[in-house]
Parts: sequence; structure tokens; C-alpha cells
Amino acid sequence: MYQALYRKYRPQTFDDVVGQEHITSTLKRQVQTGRLSHAYLFSGTRGTGKTTCARILARAVNCEHPVDGNPCNRCAACRGILDESILDVVELDAASHNGVDDVRALRDEAVFSPASVKKRVYIIDEAHSLASSSMAFNALLKILEEPPEHVMFILCTTAPQKILPTIVSRCQRHSFTRIERPAIAARLSYVAAREGMDLTAEAAELLAQMADGGMRDALSLLDQCAAAEHIDAQAVLSAMGLAGSRRTAELLEAVAAGDTEKALAGFTGLWQDGKEPAGILDELAGLMRDVLLLQVAPQGGEALLSGIYDTKTLRRFADRIPGARLMDGMRAIRAADTGGSDPRRAAEMCLVELCVPETGDSLQGLKNRVARLEAALKNGIPAAAPPAPAERSEPEHKPEAAAEPMPAPMPAPEPEEEAPPWYTDDDAPPAPAEEAAPAAESTPAPQAGGARPASAPAADDGIWEALIGALRGKMEMGDYAMLRSPTQASGALEGDTFTVRFATPIAKMMLGTPAVMALMQEQLSAITGRAVRVAFTEGAAGGQQAKPDMAKLDALSRFGNIKFE
Repeated sequence: MYQALYRKYRPQTFDDVVGQEHITSTLKRQVQTGRLSHAYLFSGTRGTGKTTCARILARAVNCEHPVDGNPCNRCAACRGILDESILDVVELDAASHNGVDDVRALRDEAVFSPASVKKRVYIIDEAHSLASSSMAFNALLKILEEPPEHVMFILCTTAPQKILPTIVSRCQRHSFTRIERPAIAARLSYVAAREGMDLTAEAAELLAQMADGGMRDALSLLDQCAAAEHIDAQAVLSAMGLAGSRRTAELLEAVAAGDTEKALAGFTGLWQDGKEPAGILDELAGLMRDVLLLQVAPQGGEALLSGIYDTKTLRRFADRIPGARLMDGMRAIRAADTGGSDPRRAAEMCLVELCVPETGDSLQGLKNRVARLEAALKNGIPAAAPPAPAERSEPEHKPEAAAEPMPAPMPAPEPEEEAPPWYTDDDAPPAPAEEAAPAAESTPAPQAGGARPASAPAADDGIWEALIGALRGKMEMGDYAMLRSPTQASGALEGDTFTVRFATPIAKMMLGTPAVMALMQEQLSAITGRAVRVAFTEGAAGGQQAKPDMAKLDALSRFGNIKFE
């Protein structure tokens, strides 16, 4: 009959236990010196060796010929405990025997001397389950406080915080830690060689990472992959129903670009290949976690990475995706109800929210929506959006319609007398000669044929508009809406430097990031056909504050209920 690998390769001595040397060395010395406690508490996560060490200790204290604190496993006592023919070593499952009557029966039985071995040992597995009945713990407390000399209790638990402090204080506590991945991978390679499996080192590392520090889980996963003739990383991913590092990176690439169609297409392909929606999102969250760790700790954070993704891929994402968006993405994945009746739909909704953050209810999504609304409102103000040249040639009776919403006592302006207040500076009175002279000196005159010097600003040559068009879909929706607003930013090319001027400190703080600068330089180089450096500055053109348009103010002053200060 086939036996599961985790049972077949269960350690039989303290030396065989992997990753818990700080505990096994202590127990071996206690067995050698005879300085044993009457009660032990083994705590730790699943599959780390708690029950295994309890069984080894039960044999070691009763072994007739111990070897350096280890049981010999050959004497009558060791063989009888191994085949469970000796009834003086009792393993009790507290999850199913958690009543006060069960503990009282144990207490009444413990007073009798052992029949076949030196010590009567009680191994209480899942001891925290006794917390469901306070009377059961109280019944156990008395015998733990004053036990007979021939009795030893070993309590194993994954939730030590649920055990009464009065019980913990009477036990010698040992905390089992998660086993490190190299140790698990080495053990898996050893077991695979003994079983005749063709296990690659990469597959062993991947199984060790998936085991989350538990040796039993690692051996169970290896058992699941044993059907493959050659167990490599792809075979492990196929057996586990996972996407893999490459396809997960492609999914995050689509999320970072805001390409909802590509993200949903990639998810659908994984789903059709048999991958579980919860597993796909979990892998995506793991990649986001690695990218975030590399952002916040670029030097020492590499030791905390999962090791599934190469550092080059992680750094590429770290330069493109802000940390706030990564945090919101992981929260959205955690909130996705992939365990419900329709996990595929829940995963698809989560991906849509990741690609378009403003569709969600997170703080970042709210910020994006507010930024988009602000940009839309500012673009809707007539003075902020000058009309096209074709609009200026329309009949001059059109501005009268703009005065219709005003109250009746306020007469509409006569278009024959003054220019409408919302027209552009082309209709304003010319500036005085002394003010216009410096501008004429600083701006070179156009050359023959309409050519401009290379040092002249090129905002009117269409480069800024071309850049705005090229950036569409490559930035956050709220950031893009703010950048395209003429009241928030403008750009001009001077030689090989393209200067972007932000109207407010907030706009510069939000948009003047290294990622946006690198993206602009890439697009400008493609537009101009040469290397262009991008510089960010703040304020109106030329570093001066915009002067009020006196012609517009004079025209508006005819309305009696408007006050200018």
C-alpha cells in the first residue's frame, strides 16, 4: 500500500529534524542529563515538526539504549511505541476530546504507574481546542500543577495565545519556527533522489517557496507533482494551477499601463488553462508586494523578496508604478470575493479596478476622480480655453448671447463700442512700446519660408500637443487630465531642452516625478527624432506672474454687481 511522502519520511530521531536545531539540541541534552520537565508546550505553525518531536521525545525518555539523546528505535520500548503496542504512550486529539469528562478520565488514569516503560507520556495535539471549555483546562491544570513522577505531558498547538496562562506557566515552552527555504529544498532533493524522481533545483526552490515554511506541506506538494516524469518549474506550476512568473508579470504590465482589455484577455487565457482565479490574484499580489519592498528598501529589501521574479523585472515595475497604487492594488485584491459563488467575475471586477483606479472606492481612486473633475471644470471656464481662429471670424452679434443669462436691469454690452471680455489677447489694446521692446529683443524674428531658430520655444509648432497625444493611455487618468489642461501645464522646446512649466506648486508636486520625466523624454525623442532633455519648472512663461488683462477688466466693469479689488 502506498504511503504518503510526509508519513514515509517522518523523522525518527532528533538529528533527522530539519530547521529546528535550537529545540532538538536542547531536548537531546535534557535526555542525556536526565533533567527533564514534567510538561512541555510545543508551539508553531503547521508542518514544522511539533508532533514529530513530541513522539521522538516520548521514545527517547523510555529508550533502553539512547544514543546521544536520540532514541535507538531498536529496543523493545522504541519498537512498541512505534507500532503503538505500548499503551503507556497516549496521543490525544484535543480537537475531538475537548470535554471536561475526557480530561477527568485522563487525570484519573495518569495516577497509575506505567506497565511497560519508565514514563507514561501524554501527547495532547491541538491543545488550544481545550479552550472551548474552561472546565476542561481547569481539570487539566490540577494534574499539571502536581503531577506524579512517572507522568509527562507534551502539549502541541498552533495557537498558544488561546491556552490559559496558568497552563503555559507550568510548561517548558519551545517555539518552532518556519523552516528556511534552502533547508526545505535540500530535503526535497534528498527525498526525490530516494524515490527516483527527476526533480530540478528550480522546481525544488519553487516548492519550498510555496510550502511557506512547512516541511509537511512541501512533501505533500512534491507528492502531488510525482506523476510527471520530469519535475521542473513548469510542471510544478501546471500541477498547482498557477500562472507562473512570466504570465503574472505580463498581467501586471497591462495593469500598470491601464490596458483593461489586455489584462482581461490575459486573465481569460489563464482561466481557460485551468488556473484558479484566487491563485492568479494571489500571485499578482505577491508580485506587487515584491515591487513595493524593492521601492521602500532598495538596498536591504532584496533579502525579503520571494525569489520568484528576477530583480530586473522588479526594478522596471518599481520605476513605473507608484507605491500608493501598489498598496491600493493589494487592498483591492484582498477585498475581492474570489471565494464566493462566481470567483471569475469577482476577479475580473478586481482587474478592472486595478487598471482604472477611479472606478473603485479607494482613496487613490477618489483622488483620481477629483483631479479629473477639477481639470474638467477648469477647462470649461471660457477664459481658460481661447476659441479657435475660426470662431473669431463669426458675426459679432454672437457675444450678445453670452449676456442673456444676466439679470434684466443689466444692459448687454454693445459689440460696436468695445471688444467682448472673453476674447483672446489678440483683441486687446497693444502694449506700450517700452514694454513690448524687450519681448521683441528676446524672441527672434521668423526666417524666410516660415522657419524658426532652434532656440525659439516650439509650443506653437505643435510639439506640446503631439506630446500630450502621445502620453494618452500611458499615465494615470487623473494625472493625464491635469497635464493636458492649459491652466495647469505648458511646454516649450529650446534647443535640446524641453521645459515644462506648471502653473501651481500642487501640479508640479503631482506631475513632476522622475517617472513622468522619463516617459516625456522617451516620447519627445520619438516625436523630434533626436535626444531631448526634459526640465520641470513652476510659474508662468519666462518665470513672471501673468499680468491682468486690463481690456477685459474694463469691459466687465460695466456690470454693476461686479466688484474688482
